[in-house]
Amino acid sequence: MTGTPAPFADPAHAPYAVSAAERDAIAAAIDTDELVQLALALGNIPAPSRSEAAAAQFVFDWMQREGFRPRKVGATPERPNIIGEIGGHGTGANLLLTAHLDTESPSGITHQDRFRYREATLADPEWTQCWLDEDGRLRGYPISNDRGPMSCFLIAAKALNKAGITLAGTAWLTACPGEIGPEPIEEYEGVAYLGKDIGAHYLFHHGGVAPDYAIAAEGTDFGMTWTGCGYALFRVRIFGRGVFTPILETPEHAVNHPNPIYRLGPVIEALHRWSQAWEAASVHDVRGGRSVPRVQIASVRGGAPMDFGAGTEVCALYLDVALAPRQKAADAMHGIVEAMRAVDVEGFDVEPVVVRHGFEAEDAAVAPLAGAVDAATRLARGAPVERAHPVYSSMWRDHNVFNMHCIPAITTGMPRWRPTPADMASSALIYALTMLAICGRTLDRPAAASAMSVYGEGAAPFDT
Repeated sequence: MTGTPAPFADPAHAPYAVSAAERDAIAAAIDTDELVQLALALGNIPAPSRSEAAAAQFVFDWMQREGFRPRKVGATPERPNIIGEIGGHGTGANLLLTAHLDTESPSGITHQDRFRYREATLADPEWTQCWLDEDGRLRGYPISNDRGPMSCFLIAAKALNKAGITLAGTAWLTACPGEIGPEPIEEYEGVAYLGKDIGAHYLFHHGGVAPDYAIAAEGTDFGMTWTGCGYALFRVRIFGRGVFTPILETPEHAVNHPNPIYRLGPVIEALHRWSQAWEAASVHDVRGGRSVPRVQIASVRGGAPMDFGAGTEVCALYLDVALAPRQKAADAMHGIVEAMRAVDVEGFDVEPVVVRHGFEAEDAAVAPLAGAVDAATRLARGAPVERAHPVYSSMWRDHNVFNMHCIPAITTGMPRWRPTPADMASSALIYALTMLAICGRTLDRPAAASAMSVYGEGAAPFDT
């Protein structure tokens, strides 16, 4: 006989029990129009990866006006993390909320984008523009990923202040560059191409924060997960022979051609068969989320188009492999090498040029945070929080950064695709209630700052 399974989240585990009256006061302090205008203003600042400075400055200025004591912490001045805070006036747990400033978009490197996107795709306005459409939905990738959720927790913090609620513990409000990417690879190397390493990773180690719990605020359709995938990018090079075209003896079958590009068919088939087996064996289904790792060829390189007289000796495939928590890049590498050994090529090598492992929080350790989100969701939406769709635990999100450092972390937020203003207001309320449920409340008011001097507070320190 089996017992009743433990609930996904238990509101009784929240450190502080938020009352209905507190809920009502916070909800009344959330101005939906202000939230939408903030999301649109922030979302309409172009901020592709590597170009987040203007959006970062906007967040800094907004936090400064609202009294959240912001600061900039960055590996480079052009790509800072913005860190504000609220609370810290009593004894309570600390919570960090984070969202990323960069948005998926074409790279802006013209010679690269033209071999990745069709012209119509490049012209899509939603890459950089945001608006409220005629159906009452917010459009634009910057709002969906990820400045919409960022706006929600900023307004949530403001609502706590407007409602006169003083947090006991500290809540850090953070906006990070580089969550989407890129990654330094091949000739695209150095600090200019850093992604995740200068964002939440840098924030964690150099941002002056010490959270007990963390939330990666991203669209999850109001679901929650505390697991996340990593990834490895494998470069699979196949070797052949360059032959001067006028003396080439063209073989009957492509697989016998000296140019390794002609061997791509069998190589792709072998890697595709391996990827199917990898995906089937890698499903990771635990209480905190269901991860379904996927595999896809991201790029192919071979030869030089401006120097075409003798084919090429080298061709490379770049294989994007998702890694579920508890999987290592080595697990995938062994399988890829084995698959390649079965292919008739003159030679090959396999190199993991990028590696980021996936992580998950321990169920017991994350229970207070999960309970707080559940309690907040019940108060805000009248129903318990649900486990997020597997897509949200099958990708990298910055809750991985905190879980890898033993800080229990989740990802949760508004609908990912074209939310309504009501959706965003609901998400803001959940974030505000979660801050209160984690940090707790104190009736002590923060002391007003007074002017100080190295000689003390006296008006005439040298009088005798």
